[in-house]
Amino acid sequence: MAWALVAEMERELEPVKEKLEADRRSTEKYDEKVDEWKDKVRQAEKRYKQIQEQLEGITQQVQELQPKCAELKAEAQKHNSLLKSSELIVHRCRTNLRDLEKDKAQLSSRIKDLTHSISQTTGAESQARAERMKQIQTELENLDLQIPTLGQQIHQFQHANSRVKEEQGKMKREHDGLKKSIEANKRKLQTMESSRSNRLRRFGEQMPALLNAIEEANRKGYFKHKPRGPLGYLIGLKDPELALAVEVCLKYLVVAFTCDNYEDEKVLKSLMAKMYPGGKRPTIITSQFLQHVHDTRKRGVNHPQYPSVLQSLEIEDPVVANCLIDQRNIESILLIKNRAEARRVMQGKNPPANCIQAFSVDGDQIYTNRNYSSDQTRPNYLSGDVEEEIRHLQRELENQQGQEARFQQQMRKLDEDIKQNEGLLRRVLMEQKTTKDKATKLQLELTDLKNVEEPQSEDLKPLEEDLQEIVAKISSKRAEYEESKTKMANLKADYEKADQEYKQHKESISTITEEADSVKDELSKTDQEVMKCKHHKKHYDNKRGAHLQNIQTLEAQLKSKEMNLAASVAKASEICPERLEVRRTAKSIDSEINRLKVKISTQQEQQGDREEIVRQYHEALENYRNMSQQMRSLNNFIRSLDNVMTYRLQVYADLRKFLSARCKYYFNSMLAQRGYSGSMTFDHKNETLTISVQPGQGNKADLSDMRSLSGGERSFSTVCFVLSLWAITESPFRCLDEFDVYMDMVNRRISMDMMLKVAASQRYRQFIFLTPQNMSSLPISKTIRILRLKDPDRGQNNSQRSHDED
Repeated sequence: MAWALVAEMERELEPVKEKLEADRRSTEKYDEKVDEWKDKVRQAEKRYKQIQEQLEGITQQVQELQPKCAELKAEAQKHNSLLKSSELIVHRCRTNLRDLEKDKAQLSSRIKDLTHSISQTTGAESQARAERMKQIQTELENLDLQIPTLGQQIHQFQHANSRVKEEQGKMKREHDGLKKSIEANKRKLQTMESSRSNRLRRFGEQMPALLNAIEEANRKGYFKHKPRGPLGYLIGLKDPELALAVEVCLKYLVVAFTCDNYEDEKVLKSLMAKMYPGGKRPTIITSQFLQHVHDTRKRGVNHPQYPSVLQSLEIEDPVVANCLIDQRNIESILLIKNRAEARRVMQGKNPPANCIQAFSVDGDQIYTNRNYSSDQTRPNYLSGDVEEEIRHLQRELENQQGQEARFQQQMRKLDEDIKQNEGLLRRVLMEQKTTKDKATKLQLELTDLKNVEEPQSEDLKPLEEDLQEIVAKISSKRAEYEESKTKMANLKADYEKADQEYKQHKESISTITEEADSVKDELSKTDQEVMKCKHHKKHYDNKRGAHLQNIQTLEAQLKSKEMNLAASVAKASEICPERLEVRRTAKSIDSEINRLKVKISTQQEQQGDREEIVRQYHEALENYRNMSQQMRSLNNFIRSLDNVMTYRLQVYADLRKFLSARCKYYFNSMLAQRGYSGSMTFDHKNETLTISVQPGQGNKADLSDMRSLSGGERSFSTVCFVLSLWAITESPFRCLDEFDVYMDMVNRRISMDMMLKVAASQRYRQFIFLTPQNMSSLPISKTIRILRLKDPDRGQNNSQRSHDED
């Protein structure tokens, strides 16, 4: 089988060798193609360089002609400006000459009219003109009275309209402010509602994503020290009522972050730039991280009644505490809930030492010489009750929306008032304009009538003198006009000559530029030819590279197959050192091997497999040994557990014995303070406890049962019994109700002193005593607190008791 496989591998190796030889022979063809296109690329690049040099020569020629062209252009522009000024002078002379001709015609017509009117004037026309003038004068007086009245009405309407518009503008500004406030409250409400599940959202919608990005960057090692923030999220309030005061005090620090170094700050800024594309991002404070909080005992304020900001905060991270101390001096700022009390403390004669300012519960800022009120009314970040904040925002939104509806109604009413005033104003203005036009027409008519006078013959003489003067001016202006016209013609000829030279020079430059364009086109074609040749060269380079890569792959395959063949020959030599010439295929040999394996397995099924039986035996032996070892270990553990339980029972009995003796000792010592004697018997087997007490200094052997004692003696004994039980128990709270019932004054005083002594010796426990007696006689101490309840209403109880007695 082995040598058959070797023969098959040798046969598979022959086609690979033939293919490799053929590819090696075809490599020369690819080399020839690559060399051919290399030559074409060199020729194309050479031609491209020649055309480029030609284009550079043309460009140089154009650059040399440009200065001369600029000079000719400047000269033509100079002649043009002179021509324009000359044309302006000619035009002005022509205009003056035309005006003088018009004046001459008007004077001639006036003289002719005066001459004609002198001959046709009559007395009847003068009388009719006087009556018309009187009538016009009367109408003008009436219109003069009407015009001021209309002006006053216009002023009133304009004033009313401006006042309404001013009020409308004011309301519009208030409405805009209200809309902005509503939008801000809506965003705040949305943030509050989303912060029910995630408190971080109160510091901004992007804050959870930013912290996740910081955590991921820190996990990847981008930060030397993980930044802390937002600082408001990392602090807690001992008193929730001071949330607004602390928030106003810290200001922007509530949402700020702190970094250890500037490299971490750059990384954090890049993360914030992704989360806050608008540009407004939280503040970053860079300061070295310390593992301990600054010592503020020397510079911090320490008031017996009011805490500082540092004292009112719960800060676990020293880095956060140090940042707030450095940035805001929170160790030197007091928090005083009452505003008046804060002013009294800060602005009195002796303000607290090291205190720079104080804040009230409403956020008011109080200094030693001034105070400022806070614009903020509710905490945005540090409030503890989110639901209360949400309800407050909802109520505020409802109020603002109602206020907005009222604003809109008032705005509509103001718009209607403005429209009405503008309509009345337009009507009065139209009436005023009509009146003024009528008055103007009448005034013009009156002026014309006044100017109509009987012409006198002596009025013609000045007019004739003026006419002669105008004729003289016309003659001088006409001479000046002809001179300017001649000068303008000369300047025009100079300008046309300079312009012609400029155009010819410019034409030559254009000719050279057109030649350069054709060279550029040829250069572009040559460049395309170079790119085409390079493309073909690259194509054949790639094909040759792929061909060589294919040859390398075939060589690697051939080498691998030869190695496999050598390994197969070695394995076949190990199996059979002498090579066999096998004519059968490996497949037929494999079929025969499988047939023999089936035959062997059939015989094993009939007779059994020795290796399987031996294996099962060893497995059973191993399981037995494991079970035996486990049994030994369990028996050892049970014996150890029995010993431990026996020892624990013995220790428990001893402890119970010691506790019983201790309780008896405390009981006897407490009874002895009153001069009593007694005994306490513990029967642990029957789980009973027997107490006997003998009052006084009589026969101590004759102890009495508790039922034979008086009420006061029994109460005192009960107190002693309870105190002795307290001595052997470990409860943090001790309560005793109506311990002094039926006691006389001596027993009550001794019992009270005894309990106070026990309570004073155990400061780590709390004692609660309930009594109907007056405790005002107790000594004053910081550890004793007396709570006195109001007396009950006993009127109804007294009447009920009288009825029962009857």
